[in-house]
Amino acid sequence: MVRTPLTPEERHRGERLGALLREARGGRSMVEIAASAGISAETLRKIETGRAPTPAFFTVAALAGALGLSMDDLLARCAPEPDVVPLAG
Repeated sequence: MVRTPLTPEERHRGERLGALLREARGGRSMVEIAASAGISAETLRKIETGRAPTPAFFTVAALAGALGLSMDDLLARCAPEPDVVPLAG
């Protein structure tokens, strides 16, 4: 199975997610948060560094729960900015 290459926006979104997770983790160890989320520390490391820019939904949900983040907050902070179309007037 061949994966299609990620778009630049998908890579940037993965980087934003990784930065947000690192920030939310604060001083807690990767091992502690990964264990709490039920994933490996290596998987968390890959997500935080952007090497896994499109993690599975349930992985993200588990990490959000372990870090006390809401999925709404993750979406708001990681989704691309919507195109702004000026209103005709």
